[in-house]
Amino acid sequence: MRTISELTDLSDRKALITGGAGHIGSAIAEALVELGATVAILDQDLGALEKHVNALTQVRTGSALPVLCNLMDEADTRQAIRNVIGEFGRLDIVIHCAAYVGTTSAPGWAVPFHRQSVDSWDTAMRINLTSAFVIAQEAKGALAVSGKGSMIFISSIYGMVGPDMSLYESTLLANPVGYGVSKGGLLQLMRYLATVFAPCVRVNAISPGGVWREQPAEFHKRYVARTPLGRMATEEDVKGAAIFLASDLSAYVTGHNLVVDGGWTAW
Repeated sequence: MRTISELTDLSDRKALITGGAGHIGSAIAEALVELGATVAILDQDLGALEKHVNALTQVRTGSALPVLCNLMDEADTRQAIRNVIGEFGRLDIVIHCAAYVGTTSAPGWAVPFHRQSVDSWDTAMRINLTSAFVIAQEAKGALAVSGKGSMIFISSIYGMVGPDMSLYESTLLANPVGYGVSKGGLLQLMRYLATVFAPCVRVNAISPGGVWREQPAEFHKRYVARTPLGRMATEEDVKGAAIFLASDLSAYVTGHNLVVDGGWTAW
């Protein structure tokens, strides 16, 4: 029987993370590299990519490389995945973290429901959900021959439950409908792929609750009061869940949504 350190060892794994220069994506990348993985960090912000990759490769066990990609562009997305597989010679872990979120600045997005636009809805679906479908198609072959193939979608509690809009009253924060719908779609895509990609590839999801990002005091107070563990999440809270699903700790887990919400959805 292997030890816990052996089960969490990622020193021979090749991983790809979309949105890897963002808050949650960068935390997950840090965790994978710390455990020895080589990680391709895919994002559309070249400056943020290079800065993050440089920081990772200087202080961690594994290594990272930047991959510039526009997930709105199907051809660009497919080619980026092929390039990563070609560079690595294999692919063991894929984590889809890129997303339009509540704080994304775009016309017709983080506004009251009656003002939310079809353009913003379509963009959110393309980035949050459709790109995951495209990536799954391109990565399936490499993940299947890996012997350790693991695909992880970062969803949200709002892919599981409806929003409590009273939390947002008298603040500039919003909860666009396209966010929750796209994240719910990711959960169903995960279930579909978990059965279709089995037994060679495991497919799971992580659904974080609200993450502390200097939100307005009114929102923070209301959110904390509604959370059994009495606080919002931090990026660090997602690290353990990601390592569990990426590593051999979860070798017999597929089709699962790991909720990291401090008990928010337990009420």
